Amino acid sequence: MSPSLPIRLPALPPPPAALRTLIARLPIQPPSLLLAAALNRVLRPRLPADAALELADHTVEIEVRDFGLRCRLALRDGRFRSAPDHGPVALRIAADSASYLRLLRGDDDADRLFFERALVMEGDTEYGLLLKNTLDAIGPLLRPI
Repeated sequence: MSPSLPIRLPALPPPPAALRTLIARLPIQPPSLLLAAALNRVLRPRLPADAALELADHTVEIEVRDFGLRCRLALRDGRFRSAPDHGPVALRIAADSASYLRLLRGDDDADRLFFERALVMEGDTEYGLLLKNTLDAIGPLLRPI
């Protein structure tokens, strides 16, 4: 049985503009640390060793647009870790929270969201395809309860 998180999340309205502005000003480290811990629990056990080697040592920035939230991560020494808020990124992914949730639950795939312009990927195309194909092969990371 795969280690996916049972989760039931209601659709959340976007936060007010003032709160988004405040969130955007906060340091990147705390949410990056939380996301790294979640990925180490849910994704890392399902990540094939060969894919982990290919994905390692590249910084990925994830932006949740409707919340003004950014995280930076890298797979280093076999674990997801937060990455500093400076320096280049191999890949930048941006979407609103509802689109990320649809991806995580397997309701939609990245290609569909990309072509609908609900998901933006910028940076190293080859790395982006490797990440996308790896996640597609693993399947949904969240399952409804």
